Amino acid sequence: MAIRSRNKLSVAFSTASMSDLVFLLLIFFMISSTLLSPNAVKLLLPSSKSKTMAKQAITVYINDKFEYFVDPDGRGNAIAVNLELLKQTLAEKLPQQDDDASVVLRADQSVPVQYVVSVFDVVNEINQELSKKYKVILATRPIKEIK
Repeated sequence: MAIRSRNKLSVAFSTASMSDLVFLLLIFFMISSTLLSPNAVKLLLPSSKSKTMAKQAITVYINDKFEYFVDPDGRGNAIAVNLELLKQTLAEKLPQQDDDASVVLRADQSVPVQYVVSVFDVVNEINQELSKKYKVILATRPIKEIK
């Protein structure tokens, strides 16, 4: 007498629960990514009508307290520096970039011109020492047109 079991095991794989899990992970990462804010220096940039795009290598920030910050990789990880350390940091990081690289200067609109000129002088000194032609670009925000 052959005994047969009434419950047969199915070897098929159900992907219904896997799709639910992926959907929940997607929602989690979408919500958590909006909560993260980059560690950037908050500035109110001056206004301008011109639009100049260049190859951005290093970003230098000057906030409303006249403090210098350098973001060597453009990821928002700016480090605080003084003017002497600014020259040293730029002299180390600029030769690692292309010869046509630019230093983007993001200065708050309340910063006196002397602080901006100091960054230009630092880059010009590096250009003379290394016989390069690195440029400094002053970042601005677009002017809001009055309707």
